[in-house]
Amino acid sequence: MEKETKYLSIITGSFVAVLLISNIASTKIALIGPLVLDGGTILFPLAYIFGDILTEVYGYARARKVIWTGFFAALVMSIVFAIVSVLPSAPGWENQAAYEAILGVVPRIVLASLIAYFAGEFSNSFVLAKMKIWSKGKALWQRTIGSTLIGQGIDTAIFSLIAFYGVFPNEILIAIIISNYIFKVGVEVVFTPATYAIVGFLKKAEGMDVYDYKTDFSPFKIDA
Repeated sequence: MEKETKYLSIITGSFVAVLLISNIASTKIALIGPLVLDGGTILFPLAYIFGDILTEVYGYARARKVIWTGFFAALVMSIVFAIVSVLPSAPGWENQAAYEAILGVVPRIVLASLIAYFAGEFSNSFVLAKMKIWSKGKALWQRTIGSTLIGQGIDTAIFSLIAFYGVFPNEILIAIIISNYIFKVGVEVVFTPATYAIVGFLKKAEGMDVYDYKTDFSPFKIDA
């Protein structure tokens, strides 16, 4: 029987909210200084910070459940948007084109988002859990940044290649990948002090500091 937690539900809700908002915002490609970013990148790095906090405090098994919760929430959101998009418009409602431009589901984008999220988040959580064991819990910054380098690299590359290959010229695609990756990792670095503070608070408040010595790291084992 799992130990009862005080804040896991709040973190789970925040994680899922960040994921869904980011997916919607990613429909816009924006310039932030010299960086070419999809709009979701502004918020999406927080999902990896939440992922780090979940794995560091609660362990890989609980983080795995939260990752799956986010996955199914994003899938349901995409299905609902698609259904609403094809429903006949009411008389006098003339915003169908605007709806489709922002919330219209492009199967390629949905596929890219779900695959990238799945691969990136599980890679991030796995690497952090393993690094925690190797480091014996020391130097938190090394595993939060190290796991993000791997997870965000996988996420960014998969999403950009599936979603945009052949859509944008190769030089634009490369710029999107590099810009998004630099920004996402940079956010992780900048937020490191906040991550330390939150992790310290949660470990004390929850009385938990899980080491995944005997954890089954399969992403498909969600019953423990």
